[in-house]
Amino acid sequence: MADGKSRTRRWVLMGGAGAIAAGFAVREYRLIPQDYAGGQLEVTQAHQKAVAGDVLLVDIRTPREWRATGVGQGAQPLDMRREDFIPALVQMAGGDKSAPVALICARGVRSARLSNQLTAAGFTNIIDVPEGMLGSAAGPGWVRAGLPVETFVEGE
Repeated sequence: MADGKSRTRRWVLMGGAGAIAAGFAVREYRLIPQDYAGGQLEVTQAHQKAVAGDVLLVDIRTPREWRATGVGQGAQPLDMRREDFIPALVQMAGGDKSAPVALICARGVRSARLSNQLTAAGFTNIIDVPEGMLGSAAGPGWVRAGLPVETFVEGE
């Protein structure tokens, strides 16, 4: 009987360890950006080009994230979860799917994935900002680089 209990305990422990490992695998998958074969900009370049009007810099994070860190100066906030995201982006780009559009998120994961999706949807000049606002393996990010941010005000 004791042998049966230890076998059961072993299976429970192995199942728990497996669930933990699976949880870490999902977390890592969500934190690793997809490869994006298109253009990329460092945060300093993205800021300079956005302020100069050479690129439409779109902050695709959520309003909660914009309130927490602000929106990078020169960037336009557009929540990527919006049902009308693509039409809204086309409108922001003046109806031109070939206009240079740079995407920034928190750590470069969502922007890389969305860059691939927008390219597949017919946008021809999507640029990823892989450092993001908070930094990633690509670099320190907008906030740590000390680039200016503007306070996000709901409804603007």
